Amino acid sequence: MTSSEIGPNAAPSSTFARRAKLQRLGSNGPQIDSSPPDNPQMSETTPFNQTGGSQPDSNYGTIPRSILRRTSLTFVRKGTPPRLANLPEAARSISISQPTSPMFSPSLRNLSNISFARASQRPISAYDSTFNSDSKDDGGLGMSMDAKKNGVRVWYSSYSSIDWMHDAIKESLRYSRLRRKKSLKAQIRLAYDRLLGWIIVTIVGFLTAVFAFLVVTSERWLFSLKEGYCSQDWTKAKALCCPQPDLAMLLPTSSNEIECPAWKQWSDISPWARGSSSVQFVAYTIIAIVLAVASCWLTLLLTKSTSFVTRKESGVLGPDFQDESEANAVPRKVFYYASGSGIPELKAILSGFVIHGYLGGRVLIAKSVGLALSVASGLQLGKEGPFVHIACCIGNIVSRLANKYENNEAKRREILSAACAAGVAVAFGAPIGGTLFSLEEVSYFFPAKVMWRSFFCAMIAAITLKLLNPFGTGKLVLFQVTYDKDWHAFELLPFVVLGVFGGVYGAYFSKLNFRWSRDVRNATWLKNHPVIEVLLVTLATSAFCFLNPYTRMGGTELVSALFSECHKGVEDEWGLCLSDPGSWTQVTPRIRELFLALVVRGALTLVTFGIRLPAGIFIPSLAAGAMVGRIFGILLQFLRYQHPDLRFFSACSGDNCIIPGLYAMVGAAASLAGVTRTTVSLAVIMFELTDTLSYTIPIMIAVLCAKTTADALEEKGIYELVIDVARLPYLDCKKPFLWGDRQIGDVIVRDVDVIRLDHDNTVKSLRDKLQDFLQHDGNQDAGLPILRVDEHEDDSTRLVGVIGARELEHALYMVADHPDEIVTFQTPYSHHPLASSSISSLLDDTNRSSFDMFDFSVYMDQAPLTITLNSPLELVQQFFVKLGARYVVVTDMDGYYEGIIDKKTWLAFLSEAGEH
Repeated sequence: MTSSEIGPNAAPSSTFARRAKLQRLGSNGPQIDSSPPDNPQMSETTPFNQTGGSQPDSNYGTIPRSILRRTSLTFVRKGTPPRLANLPEAARSISISQPTSPMFSPSLRNLSNISFARASQRPISAYDSTFNSDSKDDGGLGMSMDAKKNGVRVWYSSYSSIDWMHDAIKESLRYSRLRRKKSLKAQIRLAYDRLLGWIIVTIVGFLTAVFAFLVVTSERWLFSLKEGYCSQDWTKAKALCCPQPDLAMLLPTSSNEIECPAWKQWSDISPWARGSSSVQFVAYTIIAIVLAVASCWLTLLLTKSTSFVTRKESGVLGPDFQDESEANAVPRKVFYYASGSGIPELKAILSGFVIHGYLGGRVLIAKSVGLALSVASGLQLGKEGPFVHIACCIGNIVSRLANKYENNEAKRREILSAACAAGVAVAFGAPIGGTLFSLEEVSYFFPAKVMWRSFFCAMIAAITLKLLNPFGTGKLVLFQVTYDKDWHAFELLPFVVLGVFGGVYGAYFSKLNFRWSRDVRNATWLKNHPVIEVLLVTLATSAFCFLNPYTRMGGTELVSALFSECHKGVEDEWGLCLSDPGSWTQVTPRIRELFLALVVRGALTLVTFGIRLPAGIFIPSLAAGAMVGRIFGILLQFLRYQHPDLRFFSACSGDNCIIPGLYAMVGAAASLAGVTRTTVSLAVIMFELTDTLSYTIPIMIAVLCAKTTADALEEKGIYELVIDVARLPYLDCKKPFLWGDRQIGDVIVRDVDVIRLDHDNTVKSLRDKLQDFLQHDGNQDAGLPILRVDEHEDDSTRLVGVIGARELEHALYMVADHPDEIVTFQTPYSHHPLASSSISSLLDDTNRSSFDMFDFSVYMDQAPLTITLNSPLELVQQFFVKLGARYVVVTDMDGYYEGIIDKKTWLAFLSEAGEH
C-alpha cells in the first residue's frame, strides 16, 4: 500500500484482510491468513448464517419484534455478504502477516507529504472522495465547511440504510466544484454532467426493451414446445407457425378452429398412438416439469444471498469475531434474489435500504432466463412484475459506469426509479402508466426531475420494443382492443359490482397467500426443500390445467382472449364469442368452463406466488378478474336477448349493445387493484394496454370500488404483506399512526455504547467497543455517540458528534498496527489533554502538509439530527420519512445526551405501536 492510499480516501481492502488485522490487534499470537479458508462452511460466502436461517425468528435486516418487550434493549443483527466484486490488486496484495507495516511507523501521528488524491483503485458505491481538491478556499481538502461538519463516510454495507442527507451534501459539493471552474473544458464537462442522466436512462430504456424482447420470444417458443413443434421452422412458436387471420375477415360460417398442417403435436410423432391425449399429456407434463425445475435450480444456484461477496462488508461482523454469544444470535434468513416479482424488495431498496448484489449482473441473467423458463412451464404466474426487477438491474449496472451515480446511493436511486417506469412500459406497452406506477407504487423519493427522466426512459423502452415487434403483430401487447361502442348508464351498476368483487378477491387472496407463505411455506419442511415444492406445484398445475382450454392457455393469451371483441355470427377460436348469445345451451358450457378455470387458476396462483423462481402477480390477477367479468358480460348479454323489453335495457339498442369483453377488461382492472392497491397508475395502464379511452369512467369506478373494498377487508396489499413476511425494513411514508400515550422514552435506546472524550481511547479499546457495538447491539444504521463531560455537571455528558460503525472500522484498520496509541476526536469542545487543538487546525495553511492518522474527527458527524426528549413522536416519524435520517440523537431539555434512535429501532417500534 502506498502512502497515497492512507487515510480517509483509502479504498477498502478485502473483508478478510480487515477482519484478520482487527482480530489480531494487540495480540502476539500466530498471524492469521487473510485469504478465505478452504472450508466452505467458514468461507466468506456464508459468514453470518452458519445455520442457513432455519430458525423461525430469522430476519432480513429488521430487529425482531420481541426486542421492545425486553427490559434491557439489546440488538442482535447479523448480515449477509452481497455480490461478488472484482477486488483490485492493491486490495488483494495487502500483507497482514507482519506485526508492523512499514507505512505505520511510530511517527505516524505526524505524517508529512501525504497525497490525499483519489486512490488508484476503482471507486466503489457511496464512498466519499472529498480529499482530492487543490482549491485554496477550502483548506486544500476539497471540502466545504458543511461537508466537514457532516464528516467523511465510507461505504454502505448490506442490510443497512443510506444517509440521504449526507448523499445530498456530497452531490451538492460535487456539482459546486464543477460550476466553480470557468474554463472551456470545465464548461464542456459541466454540460456533459447535465446530460449524463439522460444518456444513462436512454441506455437503460433501450436495454430493457431488448431484454424484454428476448424473454417474450423465448417464453412463447418454450410454452408452445409443451404441445409440439413447427415442422417448417422449429424455432417458431405456435402463434408464428400458425398465424390467425383477423376475426373480422372470417365468414359467419367459419369454424372456430383454423387448420395448421405445419404444426405437429408430440402425439403425432408416435405411429402407434397418433393423436393420443395420454401421450400428449405425458409430454406436456414432462416438459413443464423440466422448465420449472430448471428455473428453480437457476435461481437457487446463482442468486442465493449468502453467495454474494463484497469488500464492503464489515470485518467485525463475521465468524472469526463471534464468541459465546453466537449460540444466542438470531441468524439472517437466506433469500434468493431472483425469486418472486422483486417489487417488494425494490420498494425497500428505493426507500434507502442496501442489498448488495440484488441488482447485479448475475441476478439479471438468472432472472431473465429463469423468468422465460418459469412462465413457459405453464405455472400460474406472470412476467410483468419481474420485468421491473430486470429493468432495475440494468439501471443499476449502467449507472455504475459513471462516478456521479456509482459513488452516491441516493443519486443512483433516481436512475432506478426511471428503470421501474421502463419495466412497466415494456410489460404492458404503457409508458405513461409506467411513470405513474413508479411514482405511486415503487419510488420513495420522486422529484420533478426524476419524473421527466422516468417518462423519457419509458418512452425509449416502448419505442424500442415497438420496433423489435416481439408478437409479430406490430403491437406492444396482446391485449389491445378496438371497441367502438360507448357504454350506457345502466351499466354503471354492473361496473360497481365488478369493482366490489375485485376488492373482495384481492383482499382475501392477499390474506390467504400471506398465511400460506408464513404458516406453510416458511414453517414446514417445504422451507428447506424449494425444488420439491416447485415440482409438486408444477405437477398439480399440469394435472388440473391440461383438460380445460382456459387453464392450459398462457396467462397473456387468456387475458387477450377474454378481452376480445365479438362479431355477430362468428365464433372465435377460443369459443368465447357465441353465434347465438340468447341460447342457454351455448351460454351454459362457456360459463361452466370459465368458472372452473377461475377456481383452478385462483387456487394454483395462491400456492404458486412466492415459490423459489421468478414469478409475478399481475397477469394472474388480471386473468381472474377478466374471467369473472366475461362471465358477468355473457350473463348480462343473455338476459338482454331473453328479455329485450326490460326497462333496465331501455337505453340499449342494436345487437352489440352489451360487450362481454368490456366487462372482462373492467373486472381485470378491479381484481388487480384489489391485489396491489394501485389506483391512478393502474387505470392509465389499462387505457394504454387496451388502446382505448372510451371506457375511462367504467375502469375508474371499478378501480376505486375495488380499492375501497379491499382496504376495508385487509389494510395491506400483496406487496406490503410480502414485505412483512420477508421482514424488510421498509418505512411506509403513506400510512398514519396512532401514538396514544407513547413517548420518545418508550423507543429510545439508552444503553448503546458511547465514546467518552474524558477517557483514554486507544486503538484497541475502540476496536473492542466497536466489536461489542456491532455484535451485541447490532446498530449498523446508527453510530457511536461521542460525548464530553459538561463543565458544570460532572455527572452529565453533552454530545460532540457521532461516528458511524463503518467509518470507525475503516479508521481503526488504518492504524491497527499501533494498538496502544491514543485516538483523539479534535473538536472545538474537546477537553481531552491529547485533543486540545481545534479541528480548524486541520485547515491551517501551516498544517496542510501534515495529517494525524489517529485523529478520527474527520469521520465524525458533528451535526447529527437531534431532538429533545419531550418532542412528539410524529416529529421523529417525519425525521425518518421526510429527511431520510439513519438515526436521531435524543437530548433532554438542558441539552444533555439521553440516547439514540436508529431507523431499524424505529421500525420495530412502529410494528408494536399499531397502525391507524
